[in-house]
Amino acid sequence: MFGFGKDRKEPLHPSAVFQDVVGTNSSFEGDLKSDGNVRIDGFFRGSIESAGNVIIGEMAKVLADVTAQNISVSGALKILSAGRVWGDISVASLLIDEGGLFRGESAMEGDYGPLLLDAPRGDQEVAEESDRDED
Repeated sequence: MFGFGKDRKEPLHPSAVFQDVVGTNSSFEGDLKSDGNVRIDGFFRGSIESAGNVIIGEMAKVLADVTAQNISVSGALKILSAGRVWGDISVASLLIDEGGLFRGESAMEGDYGPLLLDAPRGDQEVAEESDRDED
């Protein structure tokens, strides 16, 4: 589960100071509570509760309940069947397994070029256009 604090701070800055780090060649199982910022680049299973920010690196594997002011996930976010995410996300890739829950807004990062399709139109707009074509 991911939970975001109600008093959201500014987005994470790349040069943010991290008080707690699980490195790429490290693994941790258990509960982590921190008054500062946390970065996970290795394997983590358990729970993370941070008064600051949490960054989950691109190669990290995290199976945990995570609560923080801001949570940043590099790369893909996979919400498994028992997973729950509350809050707004910005990711390169999002996968939600059947049974997984996401409540919030999502933005996909990247340069995808111009959209090839128009936005969906309501029934009223289609009916008005049909009436104009008949005249």
